[in-house]
Amino acid sequence: MRDLVEKLKSFQLPVRSVMLIAIVLMATSCERDFNAPPRPMPEEPMMQAMAPGSESIAEIAINNGFNELVAALVYVDKEEGTDLVNQFLTGKKQQTVFAPTDQAFFNLYDALGEEVEEISDLPSDLVLNVLLYHVVEGRRPARSVVPMRNQRKIVTLLGEPFYVNNDASIEAIGNTANIVLADISASNGFVHVIDAVLLPIE
Repeated sequence: MRDLVEKLKSFQLPVRSVMLIAIVLMATSCERDFNAPPRPMPEEPMMQAMAPGSESIAEIAINNGFNELVAALVYVDKEEGTDLVNQFLTGKKQQTVFAPTDQAFFNLYDALGEEVEEISDLPSDLVLNVLLYHVVEGRRPARSVVPMRNQRKIVTLLGEPFYVNNDASIEAIGNTANIVLADISASNGFVHVIDAVLLPIE
């Protein structure tokens, strides 16, 4: 298991793969059946935040094919005694989730080798930390996440930050990602879709 953790620490999605995944995701995102049509990354910051949607963050994830993310939440709840699924399903607290696609998780599993075929093959405490690294307090639409210039520091529930550039790319502690779909408004926050699992370890 120590070897797995070391592989996770060293995981870095190649730039070429990141670009390819981003292109595929952007090309297919319009096929997703979200309750309210998701908005692509805007070229200019929106002047007003979107009103809360009718679905919760968990409902959006469940209904729109974020199966690996949901599996990770269920796994951590079971093994660590947390209540993340219920928090995102019925909770009223406003939070913003940077949600990796299923392909983002598959890329991570592939990078970790044959020992990892699904999220439950990883230590649950490590998965919990990774999940918390994808969540931010409050409703954070794209205009408050993606800066007009330079970088913006985003502090997560893990207590560790990542940084967002003005091209909607993310610099995490252990790797990089891109926001490929933004401003999916939930009843209890926002969802921004990303093309890699953010790693909070170097």
